[in-house]
Amino acid sequence: MTHEKEVRAASGWLMLFVVIALYVASGYGLYRSIVNENAGDPFVGLLIGSLVVMIVNSVLCGGFFIVEPKGSKVLLLFGSYQGTVKDAGFHWTNPFISKRPVSLRARTLNGERLKVNDLAGNPVEIAAIIVWQVNDTFEASFEVDDYEQYVMFQSETAVRHNASSYPYDAEDDTLSLRRNTEEVSEHLKIELNERLKRAGVEVLEARLSHLAYAPEIAGAMLRRQQAAAIIAARQRIVDGAVGMVEMALQRMDAEGIITLDEERKAAMVSNLMVVLCSENAAQPVVNAGTLYP
Repeated sequence: MTHEKEVRAASGWLMLFVVIALYVASGYGLYRSIVNENAGDPFVGLLIGSLVVMIVNSVLCGGFFIVEPKGSKVLLLFGSYQGTVKDAGFHWTNPFISKRPVSLRARTLNGERLKVNDLAGNPVEIAAIIVWQVNDTFEASFEVDDYEQYVMFQSETAVRHNASSYPYDAEDDTLSLRRNTEEVSEHLKIELNERLKRAGVEVLEARLSHLAYAPEIAGAMLRRQQAAAIIAARQRIVDGAVGMVEMALQRMDAEGIITLDEERKAAMVSNLMVVLCSENAAQPVVNAGTLYP
């Protein structure tokens, strides 16, 4: 047996009625034997029989157990796995069977912040929230020593491995921790399911809850990001300005608005680029002379 086997236990209410009836019968027999203690051997046998029934009945009481909704009981008879009861309710089984509770509810692991190096070697802080539940009670009970502790340790290992498999940020289409959170979280979920399959645990959801550069390099990385953002913005502004100037020249030539020689075109291009690329509003200058000496 390497996987769970779901079984059904006897109704606890029916056995409760039987136990109560046996207690009443044995109590009545005990009473009759005491009242007629001088009546001879038959009542001695009734006394002994009543005591035996009461003892057996007390042993039968050990077979009652309750299964809560989204709960289960793993049944063991002298170390041998008998099955798992998942039906919620009041049940009875062999009183010599031990009953180990295993919760089937979804649980949340709020991981601690871990300090690891990303793919580029930069120290980053990362944490994840993991939602998991037991889907095989046999593996959770017997394949690992403590499945809750196993989930905690394997989750930390998986988060560290994922953090070191991606750069914190990337300028091209490379997957990164900051820009591709959804993809990274999905890969983390897949890896966790592979790692926790041995313990009969299924990961329902895995999400990054914290991601930042380590404090010792956070300032430098912030300046680097700002510089990259400024360069990207400047490149976009220049590309747009060049396109607008080119469009203006082509339109003036096509419509014959004005004819400019190369020197005047260069002057106009220079003026337009200053106007379009300047961070401040351009101040007009009236030229009363000429470009030529």
